Amino acid sequence: NFNLMENDAYDRIGDEPPNYEETSFSGGTTSNGNGTGNGEHRAVRPSVVSAFGHDTLDRVPNIDFYRNAGSVSGNRAVRPSLQELHDVFQKVSVCVSSSPLQPPLHTSVYHSLFLTDTHITQLISVTNTVEDREGSDGTPSDDVESVIPLDNKDGTVRFGWIKGVLVRCMLNIWGVMLFIRLSWVFGQAGWGLGIVVIALSCVVTTVTGLSMSAICTNGVVRGGGAYYLISRSLGPEFGGSIGLIFAFANAVAVAMYVVGFAETVVDLLKENNAIMIDELNDIRIIGCISVVLLLGISVAGMEWEAKAQIGLLIILLVAIVNVFVGTGIPASTDKKSKGFFNYDAKIFMENLPPDFRDGETFFSVFAIFFPAATGILAGANISGDLKDPQDALPKGTLLAILITGVTYLGVALCVSATVVRDATGNINDTIATGMDMFCNGSNTAACEQGWNFSSCDVSSCKFGSMNNFQVMTMVSGFGPLITAGTFSATLSSALASLVSAPKVFQALCKDNIYTALKFFAKGHGKNNEPIRGYVLTFIIAVAFIIIADLNVIAPIISNFFLASYALINFSCFHASYAKSPGWRPAYRYYNMWLSLFGAVLCCGVMFVINWWAALLTYAIEIFLYVYVTVKKPNVNWGSSTQAVTFVSAVNNALSLTGVEDHVKNFRPQCMVLTGAPKNRPALLDLAHCFTKNYGLCLTCEVFVGPRTETLTDVNAGMEKNQMWLNKKKRKAFYAAVACDSFRQGTENLILCVITCCHSLTADTAGVQSYVGVLHDAFDFEYGTVVLRMNQGLDISHIIKAQGEYTHASYLVVNAYYCIIKHITNVFSFLFSPPASVTTPQSPQVVVVNERLVSNSTQFQRKQGKGTIDVWWMFDDGGLTLLLPYILTTRKKFKDCKMRIFIAGQPGRVEQDRMKSLLEKFRIKYADIHVIDDITQNPNSNSWKMFEDMIEPFRLHEGSKSTTLAEALRKDNPWKISDAELDTFEEKTNLQVRLNELLQENSRAANLIIVSMPIARLGSVSDHLYMAWLDILTKNLPPTMLIRGNHKSVLTFYS
Repeated sequence: NFNLMENDAYDRIGDEPPNYEETSFSGGTTSNGNGTGNGEHRAVRPSVVSAFGHDTLDRVPNIDFYRNAGSVSGNRAVRPSLQELHDVFQKVSVCVSSSPLQPPLHTSVYHSLFLTDTHITQLISVTNTVEDREGSDGTPSDDVESVIPLDNKDGTVRFGWIKGVLVRCMLNIWGVMLFIRLSWVFGQAGWGLGIVVIALSCVVTTVTGLSMSAICTNGVVRGGGAYYLISRSLGPEFGGSIGLIFAFANAVAVAMYVVGFAETVVDLLKENNAIMIDELNDIRIIGCISVVLLLGISVAGMEWEAKAQIGLLIILLVAIVNVFVGTGIPASTDKKSKGFFNYDAKIFMENLPPDFRDGETFFSVFAIFFPAATGILAGANISGDLKDPQDALPKGTLLAILITGVTYLGVALCVSATVVRDATGNINDTIATGMDMFCNGSNTAACEQGWNFSSCDVSSCKFGSMNNFQVMTMVSGFGPLITAGTFSATLSSALASLVSAPKVFQALCKDNIYTALKFFAKGHGKNNEPIRGYVLTFIIAVAFIIIADLNVIAPIISNFFLASYALINFSCFHASYAKSPGWRPAYRYYNMWLSLFGAVLCCGVMFVINWWAALLTYAIEIFLYVYVTVKKPNVNWGSSTQAVTFVSAVNNALSLTGVEDHVKNFRPQCMVLTGAPKNRPALLDLAHCFTKNYGLCLTCEVFVGPRTETLTDVNAGMEKNQMWLNKKKRKAFYAAVACDSFRQGTENLILCVITCCHSLTADTAGVQSYVGVLHDAFDFEYGTVVLRMNQGLDISHIIKAQGEYTHASYLVVNAYYCIIKHITNVFSFLFSPPASVTTPQSPQVVVVNERLVSNSTQFQRKQGKGTIDVWWMFDDGGLTLLLPYILTTRKKFKDCKMRIFIAGQPGRVEQDRMKSLLEKFRIKYADIHVIDDITQNPNSNSWKMFEDMIEPFRLHEGSKSTTLAEALRKDNPWKISDAELDTFEEKTNLQVRLNELLQENSRAANLIIVSMPIARLGSVSDHLYMAWLDILTKNLPPTMLIRGNHKSVLTFYS
């Protein structure tokens, strides 16, 4: 005999393959799966029995079902398919023998033996629920769904938001501009327009930071910075073009910062008469030596690079504090002669208005300052090395923008209040005591301080904020600290760019968008360091250092950065505009129109800085965009471009339904019976000549034979044949049907109509037809939705009475079905079941009709404050959760909150698990309820109601003789037998008990969403299954039964 062992449908610790224990016949040894016995038993673990009271392959919601392959933090699990749940039992003939049972087992399939009460031996084949992680390189970067910091057992370095984002962004934003050009900017523009310059720069970076925060919290972020954010939002065309530009810009930025450092060193050498060769060659020598040292720090690893950044930050902070301290130290005579007079209100007011000289304007001054505000992506560029990029990037980037903006403003205002615009530097230009001199003109404040700088009105002077770039050194308390700060600012920015460029470039190469660059995708060491990328960046940097004149290249670099900012803003706007259900950023403080404004502003600033550099940037970007578009990389990241394309297709299709066909617009629409398209290419080519890119072409295939045998071929061929058409550049759709005859299949294809029952009573054919459509939906792996309202949905009899009868009760899907089927993987049937299996008779027909009419418009009205209760019992791919979430985004349901109900054990473990899952999906909810008493038996009243419901459809063969019972089964095969009720007693109890819990917890809900139970094909009679659906939804507010097609429609990836 076979022994029934526990079916491992769910394991709370880890989604391992279901283990089943098998015993042999007549004392034979246990089969180990390859035909040999080893006498061992596989361990049996707890199953779903603890949650639902009966064995089931259905799985409760679990985060592992939504992981990508190659996960490090947990194994990816595969939920049972809809087909396995619906038609998993395959009867096999078994001969009793003394030899061991030797079924054809495979490593990916585990077997269990099930003994029914009628002693029919059946075999369960359950697909392996765990995918091997072969093909993954095992690096932490693969573990994209890990939000919790990983245990760095392999020594991998991971940074928090301070060290990884805040410090890097501040060091990159605080550049040479802070110490060398800031005083000049405020001298030219005055502190009035100077504040506008800083504010405008901060507006650009802040809006970009907000957009970046929204994008990077809409799923887990891999390494790649701006490239990753843009490519996953707008697609590989935009991402690939801007990724290459951004990586190159960072590489050249290394040279810019190093040359800035070298120039400062050369100035010191010149002051001390220590020039080695000449100024130009000294810059080249010092620059090359510096970049070699920086490369060594970078290659040594991210940990050493981070330590170097901390050291540079300390020096820079001390230098900044040194400036503030210096403004409060009484000025010496020498400093006064150079224009520094401590704090003075008259100096401050004199520096208020602008004083543009040498052809400078507001925009030219802004163009010089703006590069100082860049660097906000320094943290994002190493997103793959952060512990939690979703949390770190918004917090660190926005705080860095705030701190650096306040610092720039504070230093500039302090200088504006203490330093005059022009000074001679001559200590003898004082006004003698008792000398009567009238102070007016541009040097009034200095005159009132006792200094005569009037000669500066006639000839140019060398000192003052307008003439001396070393004002900060003069103002500071200790001058050498400013020199050290300048060194720190340049080297830290160079180091950040030297790390950013290879990281971004490696991410770009890993995606294989440019196949020729695949060589640079390989990483080395525990942190997967892009050594090859470092070498390439080093070569580019040295090349530009040798040129030693970056005045022409610098505007292009700024424009490259601005182009990245513009696309990040546009990505946020585009994703919001597409209104895709997958756009659910955890960061809420953004606005789509503000992001669009930021994108336009970035484009405007590009032209303000340098119009020809902006045009060159656009030209390069367009060229790369066209190149990637033509190459068509084989990637699909669910971009917002796809979402907008889908919305446009739907809108265009709907617009055509309201327009009558006109002969002038006739286009051939061909249904070509090619079978598999590649089997009859000549026929397909001829049809394609008719339709080309302007007509609808459907290549159709009819699978002849029993549907149970041909369904696998139909489902397997859908995607494969459509991909073949795309590869051959044939603008056509593929459709297939399974029928008993070719003629019937062709007829179905021609009609292309799906009809569901418009009325369902106790009529046997009606029930069988209705349940048959549900079975068809499950067979074809369609997501299925059934709406139940107590008053009913069909108002055709009322419309008919008014003389306006229409066939509103049919769900007809015309030729657009063929298009929709290939646009989305989740196609939902919407059924309207009757109020009951038995037709209720109301004595107040008029009142019922009034209620019915009112009820039919219920969802046309705005729903008041209330709840949408989601009873997510089984993991169906997330459709049960996604559909109510979409409802909450609509105006009619915006005041409704989602409550989540799950089955589980007492305690907070289940609640915390579901909370973590919902947070990763960015699904907002009001509360989570764990139902821990779902396995209790229903009360007697509920059970009597169910028995009364099914009484007219019962066979009652148990109380009759064997002969009479067999005759009853033969005459009424559709009736519910006593044996069937006994077999499915636990599952029936579950539906009745669920109705009690629904009435107890969700009676006041605006809408109830419940996971739809599945009836195994050939195991559960149609009337019993309908009774389950009826009792489950009886006497409740509007209720939707949902069962997805067990393919994930939710993801926590960006």
